[in-house]
Amino acid sequence: MPTLSVLTPVHDGGHGYLRELYDSLRAQRLPGGWGLQWVVQEDGESGRPAGVLPEEGWISTGGGRHGGAARARTLGLARVTGALLRCVDADDLLPDAGTLARDIEVLTANPGYGWTVSPCLDLHPDGRLEPGPYDPEPGPLPARTLLDGAARGAMPVVGTTQTVHTELVRLLGGWPALPAFEDGALLLSCEAVSPGWMQGEPGTLYRKHPTQHTASAAFRDRAEARLRVQIAVQRAEALHTAGWRWRPTALKG
Repeated sequence: MPTLSVLTPVHDGGHGYLRELYDSLRAQRLPGGWGLQWVVQEDGESGRPAGVLPEEGWISTGGGRHGGAARARTLGLARVTGALLRCVDADDLLPDAGTLARDIEVLTANPGYGWTVSPCLDLHPDGRLEPGPYDPEPGPLPARTLLDGAARGAMPVVGTTQTVHTELVRLLGGWPALPAFEDGALLLSCEAVSPGWMQGEPGTLYRKHPTQHTASAAFRDRAEARLRVQIAVQRAEALHTAGWRWRPTALKG
């Protein structure tokens, strides 16, 4: 049975919304014959985030030395069994029960495409939903759409909306060792070697709250923000220059 794996990094103290994400994933209706795996990787070894989740066969929990989200994602990748991979942060949600199914259907119907992305809606504490300002048009993404946007300071999509062939993530070495934007960096590298598809419907509810990493002073440091995007853009440009292209193995649903 083909499987889509969802990978969630989480740290001790950052798991207050994890049970809500469990409910969101539990409600997903996948296409016939597809299974779901949820890999929850603690950035640390307290075991407390896993303690709020039930012990069910589709959930795989683990931990490792503290090192940030990029390291946690890459360590969690070792337990991923699905042909497709989606990252969802511990405080975010999927918008509806068909979110993952839409990505599976696109990648099954378009075997030459390595990944999909989708609009992200900011979920404010009062329940208000706010769309992103740079969403591309739905359908096949023209080459360099994301890279050129990131280079000019207007990254068109959020990296955690990406569903991607797991093999491609492994070929690219997982997530680069950045303090933030590691998901966007991986996405830019995927774009450099394989075509992608923009969904028309939202793929993530990005929860806004005072304790999230993106609200911290460190994340908002302008010099560091420029540097981490620069590193991601340089890596993607190098892949474009190399001319290497990757084509996925056809999915069987």
